[in-house]
Amino acid sequence: MKFKEYYNILKVSRDASDKDIKKAYRKLATQYHPDKTKADKASEEKFKEISEAYQVLGNTEKRKQYDALGSDWEQFQRSGASYDEFMQQRSQYQRSRNRQRYAYTNADSGFGNGSGFSDFFEAFFGSGAGNRGAYGFPGGDVSGKVIIDLTEAYHGTERLLEWGGQRIKLKIKPGAYTGLQLRAKGRGQKGSQGQAGDLYVDIEVREHAIYKREGDHLHMNLSVDVFKALLGGKQDVITLSGKVKIPIKEGTQNGKTIRLRGKGMPKYGKLGQYGDLFVTINIQLPNKLSPRQKELIREIQNSR
Repeated sequence: MKFKEYYNILKVSRDASDKDIKKAYRKLATQYHPDKTKADKASEEKFKEISEAYQVLGNTEKRKQYDALGSDWEQFQRSGASYDEFMQQRSQYQRSRNRQRYAYTNADSGFGNGSGFSDFFEAFFGSGAGNRGAYGFPGGDVSGKVIIDLTEAYHGTERLLEWGGQRIKLKIKPGAYTGLQLRAKGRGQKGSQGQAGDLYVDIEVREHAIYKREGDHLHMNLSVDVFKALLGGKQDVITLSGKVKIPIKEGTQNGKTIRLRGKGMPKYGKLGQYGDLFVTINIQLPNKLSPRQKELIREIQNSR
């Protein structure tokens, strides 16, 4: 059941007086009363909602309870428990949840082969976690982190998660990036009546030794020998999609950047769309020259 913000429904502030609440109710009830709206379904539902809000906010004791419980108000209404009993159980549940709230990170293998994951959840919740609470508390969300490398982020990958007798295959689409959060609905901690929270997995992509990522674009440095830079030619470039040859123009300067369109990262969730790869030329000088090579270079220098 979705939480209903009764103050918004009656269009009053949370510190409104009893008089203001009553006045707001009468105005809205008159506006949406079925006798005026001629059986309009939407207006009829609105009238019911206004009446429900006033039944709570127009009662001093119920209003105090509503303010104290907030989003747990509906659970209290369904529980059949007294307010004091519900608050005691709620407090115990929250203390238990606070003791258990931490995230799991497996930096070496992510959740790759499932090893250690079952032990983590057993330690995280304990064998009786699904039975806490007697008044319909919801299941808890679980968070964790998976670390993948840039190649996996490019091609897409999978991780196998195991816990509580479940085997969950987490599919990571091509183009995944650090900060991406994946959600497995209903795969978190079970609540007291069997309902479960969600599993949230944060993705982190390791830095690569060659490529630097900026959004969907990649940047890399490419060493080119001085003679090819002077005379021109072809140069192999290793991209994440394979090897390509690029032309090196005659007289290429050190630091020149060449843009390879569509050779960057896949755009997450956009099939067939890619960023670009920017290749910066680093001209490589020979460590040592023979006397004859030096002589030829001097001839070139003098001729200029």
